[in-house]
Amino acid sequence: MHYVSAEGLTKSYGINPLFKNISFHINEGDKIALIARNGVGKSTLLRILNGDETPDEGKLFIHKDVTVALFEQEPRFDESKTVLENIFHTDHPVMNVIRAYEMASEAEDGVALSELFGKMDDLNAWDFEVKVKQILTKLNIHHLEQPVRDLSGGQRKRVALAKTLIDIGFDHKHTLLMMDEPTNHLDVEMIEWLENYLNQENVTLLLVTHDRYFLDAVSEEIWELERENMYVYHGDYENYIEKKAARIESEQASIDKARNEYRKELEWMRKQPKARTTKSKSRQDNFYEVEARAKQRIEDAQLQLQVKMSRLGGKVVEMKKVYKSYGELPILKGFDYTFSKGERIGIIGKNGVGKSTFLNMLQQIEPADSGKINIGETVVFGNFSQQGLVIKENMRVIEYVKTFAENFPLANGGSLSAAQFLELFLFTPDKQYTYLNALSGGEKKRLQLLTILFTNPNFLILDEPTNDLDLPTLAVLENFLSDYQGCVLIVSHDRYFMDRLVDHLFVFEGGGEVRDFPGNYTQYRLWMKDNEKKENKWEVLEQRKSKGESTESAVAGRETPVAVQKEAMVKKKLSFKEKREFEQLEKELPELEAEKKQITEQMGSGNLSFEELNKMSGRILEIDRMLEEKELRWLELSEMGG
Repeated sequence: MHYVSAEGLTKSYGINPLFKNISFHINEGDKIALIARNGVGKSTLLRILNGDETPDEGKLFIHKDVTVALFEQEPRFDESKTVLENIFHTDHPVMNVIRAYEMASEAEDGVALSELFGKMDDLNAWDFEVKVKQILTKLNIHHLEQPVRDLSGGQRKRVALAKTLIDIGFDHKHTLLMMDEPTNHLDVEMIEWLENYLNQENVTLLLVTHDRYFLDAVSEEIWELERENMYVYHGDYENYIEKKAARIESEQASIDKARNEYRKELEWMRKQPKARTTKSKSRQDNFYEVEARAKQRIEDAQLQLQVKMSRLGGKVVEMKKVYKSYGELPILKGFDYTFSKGERIGIIGKNGVGKSTFLNMLQQIEPADSGKINIGETVVFGNFSQQGLVIKENMRVIEYVKTFAENFPLANGGSLSAAQFLELFLFTPDKQYTYLNALSGGEKKRLQLLTILFTNPNFLILDEPTNDLDLPTLAVLENFLSDYQGCVLIVSHDRYFMDRLVDHLFVFEGGGEVRDFPGNYTQYRLWMKDNEKKENKWEVLEQRKSKGESTESAVAGRETPVAVQKEAMVKKKLSFKEKREFEQLEKELPELEAEKKQITEQMGSGNLSFEELNKMSGRILEIDRMLEEKELRWLELSEMGG
């Protein structure tokens, strides 16, 4: 089914066009990621498709049976109403009964619940109620009677996301879901759940995101807005990077050719007399076309910057037996760590476990309850916080940067002016004279980052630096940090960003426990999933053993519907050698259990000499060791089959 057709869309603010004469189509089932620099028009295009804005020129057709749903960066609510009232805002019998059911559940009103059970049955609302519960639980939305005006920024974003997902799941057969940075303020588990949810729902999707793993997981096509045009790339983010590089190379070759022609034509123009013939007039017109092509500038976000960093001494930061709690919520329990030069550490954990508090303690913005935090004398912190850009008065971008310094020193002894440094971070000369209050949210984030780096810190602390940054700016930041010689501490839910930059992780597991994991985020998640599978297998065995079953019975206990299916998969997927090994283990494990039982009975008889008891004790230890090894191998082979 044809959802959207756009022909020749143009939109400008002032004299600068955001996009010009772009055309595109969206069909049912399409999953499209829209990327561009901040301020180029991504959000504006979504608002045009949603009917909130109109294009200056062009035609837009949306099929009459298609419902357009837009999840915006800045959610809009009825501030006087509760979370529940905002989420279930549609006046429809099914939505009304679910809203009443949720209110009764929240109030633990048994009488109302018993009445609503029948209504839920009559309207076949239970399936949708299950979906609603899943969305609310996964997005950590619980206090439904809380007024939305009392919510934090992150809570508002999650409530808005829940509202959008519930809306599209209710009574809409044909929905175009448009999402503007949906992963901001979500922890990693929520992001991974959202990936799976969007794939299972089989929605038609137009997405703006800076999260490259999320982009690859949910989209199949990339649209890029650049220099007023739209470019389409089929495939994943890696394919986009390759195809864009090829396009830029081709365009650059075309520009170089135009420049050579331009030089020849310019020489001809200067030699011509004032009287022009018709033929020369035609050549003049062609000259101006060539001039326009020759003066094109292709900006590619690549930053090579050798920073003259403040010298970092031998002592960086030492944290010894540090404790911190908020009331009954422990943040750190005896945390010990000594930071070294050049370390790149990622910090992960669920929202509310104390990651930001840890960063504040490190910088001595917040005190520890006990323990010592010793900061080296040469350490200069650069703190990119979630608070955002702090300004006392409105001024132009270039003026604001010059309040920090006129020049930026380089490692080779040279320096960059404030204007040159701004250009490296994608602020064009025109943009440098824009007033701060006219910048987009992403541009303000970019300027915040730039001003922090301008102070030459040697210990960078980045708290969710990727929120609201566009992909070109992220490329600039990643290139800079890859060459940065100081310490870097990163809190981020952007898995791609973390994988590229960090050497190891501080995993805040809750309850004041912090695990130092030697690897990046993807390696940690693989390790976690592997451990979860093994723990689940061991739980099954331990449960059966606790009921008095031997390992033989536990193995035989696979004769359940799920177990039979697993056994069939084992036989189907294991190699011949592995299958034989698996079958042999199923024989050996019961035999070892039986031998252990027999020896235990003999040892308890009281008829054995000391030498015999000693020998049998050694055999028991040997059997236990063999059982542990063979059970682990049996579990591994079972897992391979699963």
